[in-house]
Amino acid sequence: MYVGQICKRNAITIGPLAEADSAAKLMREHHVGYLVVTEPDFAGATRRPIGVLTDRDIVVGIVARGENPRSVLVRDVMSRNPVTISLTDPVAKAALEMRRIGVRRLPVVGSLGELEGVLSLDDVLDAISGELQNLSGAIRNEQSFESSLRP
Repeated sequence: MYVGQICKRNAITIGPLAEADSAAKLMREHHVGYLVVTEPDFAGATRRPIGVLTDRDIVVGIVARGENPRSVLVRDVMSRNPVTISLTDPVAKAALEMRRIGVRRLPVVGSLGELEGVLSLDDVLDAISGELQNLSGAIRNEQSFESSLRP
């Protein structure tokens, strides 16, 4: 199974020069806690991930410090140079990367580094649980088949 088969293709993005309060509003509007910070590629045709911003970044990095979210730019609190995963990478590789760096989400990129989506730990768990159901179903069906052949 490959990342491109299970990732969410509708990544919510924001630019690095947006104000942090705009990011928080975007998160609330889309019911997400994670934004991919993007900028156009050289030709301007696609978006390239340059960072990520989480709801925790806003709370811990701005609100808890008593700063005004309207006076802080996304670029000032985002995590820069995010680890990305390719559409064509196996899901197992993505899971290992998530574990290695201690994150629950990875931006997914195409062959030219363009943003294609986001893979979350929930996506991986859903895919794995579906595979486990298939395996357990095979065992149940084998037992039923065997019972029908040898009553």
